[in-house]
Amino acid sequence: MSVPVNSLSVFFPCYNDGGTIASMVITAQKAARQQTDDYEIIVVDDGSRDNSREILHQLKEQDPDHIRLILHEKNRGYGGALRSGFGAAAKEWIFYTDGDAQYDPAELALLTEQADSGVDCVQGYKLKRHDPLHRIWIGKMYHWAMKLLFGLKIRDVDCDFRLIRRAMYNRIRLTQDSGVICLELIKKLQHAGCRFREVGVRHYFRACGSSQFFNFNRVAAVAVGVLGLWWKLVILGRYDA
Repeated sequence: MSVPVNSLSVFFPCYNDGGTIASMVITAQKAARQQTDDYEIIVVDDGSRDNSREILHQLKEQDPDHIRLILHEKNRGYGGALRSGFGAAAKEWIFYTDGDAQYDPAELALLTEQADSGVDCVQGYKLKRHDPLHRIWIGKMYHWAMKLLFGLKIRDVDCDFRLIRRAMYNRIRLTQDSGVICLELIKKLQHAGCRFREVGVRHYFRACGSSQFFNFNRVAAVAVGVLGLWWKLVILGRYDA
């Protein structure tokens, strides 16, 4: 049986998401208010070059009691943005998803319904992936390769729609600056004894902008990062650094 989520941090990494971040924040405000009066919305702007920052300042002016901004003057990468968001989150439960509107913050309620005393992380999985066909196939191959390499037990490590008990998050330390941080997060939570529950969520076509991942330099960097993380966690068993 679910128990009330007494306090909630919601955060979004934002990089050139000016076309979507306002709707994400507004939807998250409504979703959070349905759960608790003790909530905060944090947006980590990771050096955006579009109008994201101007929009974020306007949003904060409208609700300064609940909206907090973290502004990176230089882009630190997806992992750097997530680490800033987690580090700033002050409430009992931490929910995050991306600022590009491929997930719906209104579905936060699907996760909180499963947040009982026997759960530390409610993990979303995509009911159906809405991306170009080549990205779907690459995603499937990546998913199964990562499950094999890291011994992951959840069904969709690539789904950044997560609700995590802060007390559990505080038991691990994240180090990655790239998208490899998602592997690091799940593997370290799993190693720390995290109790997972999984919930299907909807995934949408990207409304604005383009993926920052699918170019040669980023793919090569992720491949190197994955191998380095695998060596450190799986081969050397070093979970404290």
